[in-house]
Amino acid sequence: MDQQVKKKKATIYDLSVLSGSSPSTVSAVLNGTWRKRRIKESTAQTILGLAELHQYTTNLQARGLRRSRSGLVGLMLPVHDNRYFSSMAQTFEGHVRSRGQCPVVVSASRDPEEERRTAETLISYSIDQLFIVGATDPDGVHEVCEPAGLRHINIDLPGAKAHSVISDNYEGARMLTEAIIRRFGNDDPLRPDELFLFGGRNDHASRERIAAFHATKKALLGADPDDGVQSSGYSPDITLRAFEALYQRDGKLPRALFINSSINMEGLLRFMAGRPAEMFSELVVGCYDYDPFGSFLPFQVIMVRQNVEAMITKAFELIDEPATTPQTFLITPELIQPRSALKGPLDTLKDMTLV
Repeated sequence: MDQQVKKKKATIYDLSVLSGSSPSTVSAVLNGTWRKRRIKESTAQTILGLAELHQYTTNLQARGLRRSRSGLVGLMLPVHDNRYFSSMAQTFEGHVRSRGQCPVVVSASRDPEEERRTAETLISYSIDQLFIVGATDPDGVHEVCEPAGLRHINIDLPGAKAHSVISDNYEGARMLTEAIIRRFGNDDPLRPDELFLFGGRNDHASRERIAAFHATKKALLGADPDDGVQSSGYSPDITLRAFEALYQRDGKLPRALFINSSINMEGLLRFMAGRPAEMFSELVVGCYDYDPFGSFLPFQVIMVRQNVEAMITKAFELIDEPATTPQTFLITPELIQPRSALKGPLDTLKDMTLV
């Protein structure tokens, strides 16, 4: 390896692991407040030694970061690559600019370590507040923000150590599952083994949606076969392979599908590519994401649109209030019937560019 390549600098989380101390303890040592927190001097010396050994510099540059306001407000997304998160960013930017501040939007790639590292970087730029969207480990980000005195709030996925504003995923999935089932009339009713859910992983949103899917199937169809959920993560390729495996097994697709996100919807569309349209003419799809293009596919698509404007508005209200015991606030999503194309947050920006 080229000797000119520098060794990667350590993060607070790295030093926490190496020292056996919590991230908040590490932060207190690095920002000089450890004596006030009655941290042992031996612990402080160990952490400082590790910081020097592993070239830690980020927060040492920011010891005075909470003494003045920068006018910067941060939004940390998991990814940028779908309409939901781009709508979240656009709505956030509008709110921040209306307050005379400057938005900073970044992503952390659904990586817990990258989330903490990104939070540290934003703190070093003295941001005034941080909105944490869909974090894999929101409490880990809290452990970085809290010692620096940075006001922060979770959106989309909840944490236990700061307020959270999220969609009511259970209610949204219940509405969507019921709407799918109601699309089939009494003359040719849907059987329990003809409705499958694709997508999702072990996160709060997916667990709530899957729980509502199971409960609604049992209530309306009387049964819920064990293989009715294909947890293919948030990956188009894995979802594509799941569809291919099911098709190879049964020789056909189910009559109805609950697709957990637009990312999983992309996997379904990849499966459909090159196959005759007649295969899908009677298909009913429910997608737990909204995209106007989905309204005009050659089969029925019912969608759930999460209320981004309401979530961002509530988050700004909460982050400006005095700190209280962390709570989770639910925002009810909207059910969008087939052949509907509605305006959303991105339309505001598009309209402005035409003026």
